[in-house]
Amino acid sequence: MLLSHVVVAVLAAFLIFSFRLWSHGRSASFVPGSSASTATPAKPSLDNPQHLQNVIREGIILAGGAAAILLQVAIPGVGKAIDSHSNFSYRPLDRLRTTMTFVYCMTFGTPQEKQIIVDMVHRAHAPVKGAGYSADEVHLQLWVAATLYAIHVRIYEDIFGPMDPVVAEALYHEYAVFAVSLRVPAEMWPVDRRAFWTYWDQQIERLEVTPEARRVAQDLLYNARLPLLVKMPMPWVRLIAVEMLPPRIREAYGFESTKLRAVAYCVAWEVTRVAYPLIPMYIRTYPMRYYLKDMRKRIERRLDRR
Repeated sequence: MLLSHVVVAVLAAFLIFSFRLWSHGRSASFVPGSSASTATPAKPSLDNPQHLQNVIREGIILAGGAAAILLQVAIPGVGKAIDSHSNFSYRPLDRLRTTMTFVYCMTFGTPQEKQIIVDMVHRAHAPVKGAGYSADEVHLQLWVAATLYAIHVRIYEDIFGPMDPVVAEALYHEYAVFAVSLRVPAEMWPVDRRAFWTYWDQQIERLEVTPEARRVAQDLLYNARLPLLVKMPMPWVRLIAVEMLPPRIREAYGFESTKLRAVAYCVAWEVTRVAYPLIPMYIRTYPMRYYLKDMRKRIERRLDRR
């Protein structure tokens, strides 16, 4: 019963996010309505990112996972690295666990837990190198962190409404934790949201959907190795992930948006916006608690072996 509530919540979030993107006619940006503000926040803390915690704890952020991956692998170096070195198609749920463990640990973990997970990530990245790419290349990692910020904030504001400008700016600075923990120099994270969206739009124009990226998309959206329970909602996941992408990127992947899809999102939108906040917080935060518990068990086993 709990799992079914989580699945419903995630699918509902996918629907609202996708329809908002379609209805607002976003062509090259996920810019939220509050992004133009120049409000100055109090200095944020990367050790205890309270605003970030309020966003990351919501299960709805999982709704942006597929779109984030498709945007990430459209940077040729990232697409080549995943296609050449990842077991993405064979162990998709393990890949999800790795990603969400990193996100939740950097947001909610203790200093010791964060260091352990960061070390594990860097060791995993070390052999991922080849002609013209490296998993530790800071510009690639900056883009990965940028997709997390852009998509998470868009989802959150579509469900809960625009943030207070000061809160929104503080949250933006707290998202830098995902970049700096991947060895991106702090000064490379754009100085404020206005600078970020300028960077974002420039990057969207530079994206290139390579054959490697298309193979990753195929593995992500049409993976025959998924468990039956995960396969069941995949038609919706595919449709909605496509609608999240900027039109140029969507077309480059060979996807198309139809009026039929738009009608489906329109019907679901109002229901989702009203229904999701009514879901008990215990259910909405279940993914966070699940992955943190799993992470701590694995860390404990690791320390016991020393």
